[in-house]
Amino acid sequence: MEIPHVIGATRASPEDLIRRTSELVSLPDIYVRIKSVIYDPTSTLTDVAEVLAHDPAICARILKVANSAFFGMPAAVETLNAAVRLLGTQQIHDLVLAATISKSFPAIPENLVSMEHFWVNSLRCALLARLLAAQCKAGDGERFFVASLLHDMGHLILYQAVPEESQEALIAARQNQRPLHLVEREIIGCDAAQVGSHLMQSWNFPPGWIEAVRYQNEPAEAAGFAFEAAIMHLSVKLKDLDVTQDGPDMSSVDTLAWEMIGLSEDIVEPLMLMAESQLDAALETFFPEYRQYS
Repeated sequence: MEIPHVIGATRASPEDLIRRTSELVSLPDIYVRIKSVIYDPTSTLTDVAEVLAHDPAICARILKVANSAFFGMPAAVETLNAAVRLLGTQQIHDLVLAATISKSFPAIPENLVSMEHFWVNSLRCALLARLLAAQCKAGDGERFFVASLLHDMGHLILYQAVPEESQEALIAARQNQRPLHLVEREIIGCDAAQVGSHLMQSWNFPPGWIEAVRYQNEPAEAAGFAFEAAIMHLSVKLKDLDVTQDGPDMSSVDTLAWEMIGLSEDIVEPLMLMAESQLDAALETFFPEYRQYS
């Protein structure tokens, strides 16, 4: 049954919503600079290190990440040049993005979302994606980590562009016990996953990330990056589950996603416990300002 749209009459497209917020939402300068250098075929690792060195905060963050359990380096990484050399330009690119993305969005009204809760929850999702990728022996788990960290950016656009309709959708989904993305399509005209994928596209993010975000609610509909979409779908759903005496309620999870990545539900509880055990360290690394909210 379609929910009557009470507040607004205009149905929006993802492109329209992103246009409306283009002056409010932008990539951090340090990320733009580092991306420019990394994708310049004439640049060197030294050039990358020099750009990072101009931002002491991000420099410290990269060194912290390089020495964290995430990478398990055999010896302490003491200099920025060593970190760039050991991690490589792709991981530097992704880590700078992960460490700075929360600064891309202005404050959101508390009645819609707590930014602390938003980024802690996003980080929990990223940890689960990384662990799922490892279980699948997919390799390059950090790319799954960063993509899933960004999975819900579309909601931040919706909260900026159409706050009243977004709140209406949240209330209607909760009251009618329906999936939020379906209610958003009826009330707003598109859902947060569609908006997030278009935002990623406008920022020239990797196609696999764009596709995974777009189909995070319906992974079976993904075409070229179905595996990535299935990983994201599972990490998004698992992050919200509670492990109880009876086990987590898996009714919201698309069972096809397990088939798409070749794993079974048996790994859910240990995976969730492992992600939770890593959360404090990950918060200290990426969002130290939010570590008290874990």
